[in-house]
Amino acid sequence: MDSNLSSAETAPGSIYVSSAVTNAAKILVVGHFAVGKTTFIGSLSEITPLRTEEKMTQASLHVDDLRGVTDKTTTTVALDFGRLTLSDDLVLYLFGTPGQQRFMQLWEDMARGALGALLLVDPARLEETFPVIDLVERYGLEYAIAVNSFKAGTVYEEAEVREALDLLPDTPVVYCDARDRQSSAHALIALVRHLLARAA
Repeated sequence: MDSNLSSAETAPGSIYVSSAVTNAAKILVVGHFAVGKTTFIGSLSEITPLRTEEKMTQASLHVDDLRGVTDKTTTTVALDFGRLTLSDDLVLYLFGTPGQQRFMQLWEDMARGALGALLLVDPARLEETFPVIDLVERYGLEYAIAVNSFKAGTVYEEAEVREALDLLPDTPVVYCDARDRQSSAHALIALVRHLLARAA
């Protein structure tokens, strides 16, 4: 499966799925607060992504933990949605979940019908990933880890990430820059390959 998506893309700005597409899959893009989920979906979506972002206010300061987060002025309060035609006959619908604990009640509905989850990780805040892993596993979703390396700072080797997150040996771990389309596509394709291997 090629990470060059140009041959599979629909016309720029097109809101319609190609008539050749015969298969659709729902994929969750998950992760803790301020890890880059909205940015990731925005970098990949072939349609204008649906975003439910609101400005952060003083009222949320005692609720949302901003330690280790800089320049964060908005937050997702329901979901992000995008679409990506991955091959001539397969389209992916990408659903981004909110990262804060207060929105976890949305997970049950969003997880329903999903084939798997791409779990974004900030290497500087690995400990915040555990509650998300717990939710993904609670809903029985296969997943891959995408270490979002768009910020300078903490860098961990794959073996260190695996050990820190106590991952199973076959759980894919990839590195990406959520702002970059090809980098994000590489991470998403790693998840799709994992899902295909598990289904075989």
